[in-house]
Amino acid sequence: MPGSASLIAAVLDAGSFVGWDAPPPPVADDAYRAALTAAARRAGTDESIVTGQGRIAGRAVAVVCSEYGFLGGSIGATAANRIVAAVERATAARLPLLASAASGGTRMQEGTPAFVRMAPIVAAVTAHKAAGLPYLVHLRHPTTGGVLASWGSLGHVTVAEPGALIGFLGPTVYEALHGRPFPAGVQTAEALHDHGLVDAVLPTSLLRGIAARALALLAPQPPATDAATPAPAPRGPVPEPPAWESVRRTRHPGRPGLHAVLRHADDALPLSGTGAGERGEALVLALVRFGGTACVLAGHDRTVSRPPTPADLRTARRGMRLAGELGLPFVTVIDTAGAELSPAAEWGGLAGEIARCLADLQQLPAPTLSVLLGQGTGGAAIALLPADRVVAARHAWLGPLPPEGAATIRFGDPARAPEITEAQHVRATDLVRAGVVDRVLDELPDAADEPAAFARRVADVIAEELRHLRTGDAALRSTGRAARGHRLVALPPA
Repeated sequence: MPGSASLIAAVLDAGSFVGWDAPPPPVADDAYRAALTAAARRAGTDESIVTGQGRIAGRAVAVVCSEYGFLGGSIGATAANRIVAAVERATAARLPLLASAASGGTRMQEGTPAFVRMAPIVAAVTAHKAAGLPYLVHLRHPTTGGVLASWGSLGHVTVAEPGALIGFLGPTVYEALHGRPFPAGVQTAEALHDHGLVDAVLPTSLLRGIAARALALLAPQPPATDAATPAPAPRGPVPEPPAWESVRRTRHPGRPGLHAVLRHADDALPLSGTGAGERGEALVLALVRFGGTACVLAGHDRTVSRPPTPADLRTARRGMRLAGELGLPFVTVIDTAGAELSPAAEWGGLAGEIARCLADLQQLPAPTLSVLLGQGTGGAAIALLPADRVVAARHAWLGPLPPEGAATIRFGDPARAPEITEAQHVRATDLVRAGVVDRVLDELPDAADEPAAFARRVADVIAEELRHLRTGDAALRSTGRAARGHRLVALPPA
């Protein structure tokens, strides 16, 4: 496995690293002092943590790096103090922070006084993130115990080495305590990625490139001041197709979805899962840059057959937290036939997650943009709708149920879906009149007929809307969100 020196050399710009560490204080215990001296000789470092500052693709960044060769990367008082001091220095200097962990956890030679230092490390990292500064985490082989349970699990973006052992209780300790081996394949980087605990599994050779992209997206350059730019508006008359025709068109298998739009972004770095042990399949979460403006994006993936689950909504809420912490615009893309209806979804808190998405979106301090791209069915759609600006494709629609379900409730006959769809004002143009949508993006004549051109047009509109939103005043945004609810218009049944 790479040591701290080779890891730093592989990730930072050549010759840019400057160390921050003072010599460790003297140790009174003779045996422990001898162990530290031997560890330093083997590892080539004076402790299990190396900190400092360097550059990644020209961007200044603070670094906290484990040295596993020093007593298994274990964290004692001196190592913990180094981490806290480095994080606080990075915060004071407004530097993003890259933390690369490889550790067995708390240093057993020091016991409980070392163990309790997990708390001040977490406090320092939390303050760094609260200051709106990026925190990237790289998990190497192995990362276990108190390191994983503190600074190893708090990253805005977290990546891991292929095949790395990553887990709270190491397998050797587990077997000693329980008399049987820990189940194979659980505490691996790949398993954690499958369960939404890390965003990517990649070799160290790719870490520099991913870190550079993540920093460019998480800590973009301040935009030019352009506060006088008016909000974009609908352009020209928008045809009003029959509502059922729009529903039918959004269900066309050839209609371009979110992935087609992302192909026209400047950059898109996918994230994985909730970061808390779940990974939904029906929602894409990514750091994206459109037209030079970075944002956090959460959107429905129409190419996945499984409908959105509570885990998908919790993934969206992770994106909201990320946007709020870093002050990045948050973009949602709605294109769903409805949330999963199942016992697992009910017991997983589907209704509560819809409510919490609605609450979080409307309280988010960052600018918000919602794009109604296609189908907008039920709670999975409304959960991502509230925003400072709402854009809808011409055939996009929003309804409380699939039309067939609404027709069954209203008429007892799902075949009357076209009739109920017209009466419920689901079309994009209806939503403009109701005060729900601010702008309609035309289709010429149908997104499925011009998939590449339509996807490019959506990406360009997102870029235009973000340029306006990023210059807005936070107080005005809050006022505008409250006012939107009061402006909603009730339309008479058709």
